[in-house]
Amino acid sequence: MNEKFDEHVTVIRPRRGWIAINWRELWESRELLYFLMLRDIKVRYKQTVLGVAWAVLQPVLSMLVFTVIFGQLAKMPSEGFPYAIFVYTGLLPWTFFANAIGAIGGSLAGSAPLITKVYFPRLIIPLTSVGSGLVDFAVSTGVLLLLMLYYRVPWSVNLAMVPLLVLGLVLTGLGVGAFLSALTVAYRDFRYVTPFLTQMWLFATPVIYPGNLIPEAWRWALYLNPMAGWINGFRAAFLGGSFDAVGLGISSAVTALLLAIGSGVPAVTLPVAQICPTDDFHGTETTIWMLDPMLTRADVHETF
Repeated sequence: MNEKFDEHVTVIRPRRGWIAINWRELWESRELLYFLMLRDIKVRYKQTVLGVAWAVLQPVLSMLVFTVIFGQLAKMPSEGFPYAIFVYTGLLPWTFFANAIGAIGGSLAGSAPLITKVYFPRLIIPLTSVGSGLVDFAVSTGVLLLLMLYYRVPWSVNLAMVPLLVLGLVLTGLGVGAFLSALTVAYRDFRYVTPFLTQMWLFATPVIYPGNLIPEAWRWALYLNPMAGWINGFRAAFLGGSFDAVGLGISSAVTALLLAIGSGVPAVTLPVAQICPTDDFHGTETTIWMLDPMLTRADVHETF
């Protein structure tokens, strides 16, 4: 057996340099993505007390706390709208983003048993974490539409922009989360960095305050935080008003950069190797899968 192992070994290693997203492979794995998302959704709500109600309670309770502290006590301006609905339109995308990067951050390390057993595009794991969160986002959006009726905020044609804003939000969460996930694989203490980073990021984003509080001369710097552009876009979509094209453009560019870094950078290899016989050679060849989150079929480059 040792002689066969020495003679027939296929080593799969990560490529050097920048690794682009293999969109074709992702499309071919769309069914796997669907079933993994379905699994995560079932596990999230199975044998729970609150179930899907948590998707409503989390932003609503945050809205109530922020309304009392910042709306009533601090008298934070809210662009002429009731502070409750103003802050909820910021909490809606922010809650999705924060939950997404939190879930993605440990997804690769948590899915190591699956990754070691079968090949598939590693970007599927972060995509699963983001996609399953869209269910909570849809429920919370329904609550926002009801709040608009309660506060007599009319629905406008701006709502047609919501799908594009959601796409930008998903890509931002995917880029940041995939990057943190790769770091968590290599350095386990990053699991403690992510919650702290999320907390600091909240106050650097116009969730509880309007973006126009920032002087116009420095507003471009605010939009280097991509969540600022998306949140202001959500407010324009739900509350009416004009979209800040410059802000959305800057946020889109930063999002594209984050996505390229998060999904294209050569992620560190997990310190585990799975050795498994291959059926193609009837057990005479052994394949060693070096676990890289961005590994693709093209990485099979050495057989000896």
